[in-house]
Amino acid sequence: MKSAYELAMERLEKKAPSVALTDEQKQQIAEIDSTFKARIAEKELFLKDQISKAQTAGNAEEAETLQKQLTIDIRRLQEDAETKKEKLRASFQK
Repeated sequence: MKSAYELAMERLEKKAPSVALTDEQKQQIAEIDSTFKARIAEKELFLKDQISKAQTAGNAEEAETLQKQLTIDIRRLQEDAETKKEKLRASFQK
């Protein structure tokens, strides 16, 4: 008897068959990951420095605003990376 997990995986495979990627395609996706990880790290370094300066100056509101901005920027960059990877994956299936 199959488990619920196995049955769900079979249904998923029927709806959206998995695609085997070549090494070159995997490298292209990894390049996108690498690029966006670097952008996120750069943004974190810059804004964390600004947050630290605001906290040192006793400006809690500015520090909180910068922390929210950092969170939003990181989320946006992650979404951009996923969008680019999805477009790239879609181009592989054509």
